[in-house]
Amino acid sequence: MTGGAQTNFLKSKAMDGDGFQYSLGPPESGFSIFLSERTKKVHFIRHAEGYHNVATSETGSNDCLLRGDANADQHHLYDARLTEKGIQQAVDLRKYLAKRPSGGRSFTAFDLVVVSPLTRTCETALHVFGKPRAPGRPSFLDKGTAPPGSVEYTQGIHVPAPRFLVREECRERWGKYVCDGRRKISEISAEPQFENFDFSECNFDEDVFYSDERESDEHCCERALKFLQWLNARPEKCIAVVTHSSFLRHLFGQFGDNLHSDDMSDLQRMAGNCELRSVVLCSHGNKDGKEVKPLVPSNPASTVTLPDDNLPAFFDP
Repeated sequence: MTGGAQTNFLKSKAMDGDGFQYSLGPPESGFSIFLSERTKKVHFIRHAEGYHNVATSETGSNDCLLRGDANADQHHLYDARLTEKGIQQAVDLRKYLAKRPSGGRSFTAFDLVVVSPLTRTCETALHVFGKPRAPGRPSFLDKGTAPPGSVEYTQGIHVPAPRFLVREECRERWGKYVCDGRRKISEISAEPQFENFDFSECNFDEDVFYSDERESDEHCCERALKFLQWLNARPEKCIAVVTHSSFLRHLFGQFGDNLHSDDMSDLQRMAGNCELRSVVLCSHGNKDGKEVKPLVPSNPASTVTLPDDNLPAFFDP
C-alpha cells in the first residue's frame, strides 16, 4: 500500500516531501519494489451488522441515531451491539479464514488483533477469532489448536491464540451519532465474554471523545495516519484490525491514487459489514522510530458526564 496521494474527499496530502519513489524504472513499468523488512500484512475488518445499521436501513436516514433531548448514553442505540445476523456474519468470516491459506499454513493465523473499544467491534473480534490469549502470556505457553479439519489440526500442531489489544485510535469517527459513543471501559471489560481483551492501553474510562460535534474529516484522517505509524512500530508481522466503515474510508481515501483505477476503487470503496480487506503496509522509513503520542481529547464531551479537566490538544505539533 503506498501513500502520499490526495484523498477523494479532502484536498490535502498525506505525506508531503517523503521522497519515496512509487515505481521501478519509468512510471509506465507498473511496479513498486519494497524492502521486505519494511512491510507487514494488515487485515482490516469492518464490524459485523449492528442494531444501528438495521435502524438506519429501516428508517432511510441517520436521524434515528441523534440523541434528542436526552444524554447520548441513554439512547438505546448508544454503543450499539451486534444483531444475530451480525454474529452469523462474524462466524462465517471465521470459517473462511480457517480455510484461507496464508504464511505456509492451510489457514490464516494472526500474531495480533487490534480492536476498536466500541462494543460491536469487540463482539466481532470475539466471534471471528475466538477467545484471545491472556494479556502477558507468551505465545509458547499457549496450547491453542489449529482450525478443526485443517492439516495442522490432524497433525496436532499447536497454534497460539492471538492477543487482542484495544486501541482508541481505530475507533469510529466520533460525535453526533449515538452509535459511535462507547460505554465505560470498566463496564465493557467487566463482561465475561471480553475476558482476556487487553484494555491496558485505553487511557480513559469514560468516553471523553464523544460530543454533539462530529469529528472533522481532517482530524479523522490525521488520526488514521497516526494509527498506521503505531502499527508500523509493532513487532508483529501479521495483524488484524477490527474497526469501522468511516474510519476505513478516511484511512484508505488517503492512499491509492497511483494504483490502477479498479484497484483504487476496491481500496477506497465503502466496506460492508464484516468485510475483510487485506493490505501490505510498507514503511518509507521517514516515520520509523518517531514517538506516537497517546490520543487525548481537545474538548470535553457535551452529552455524557465527564471530568472537567482541561486536557491538551489531540496531537502536539
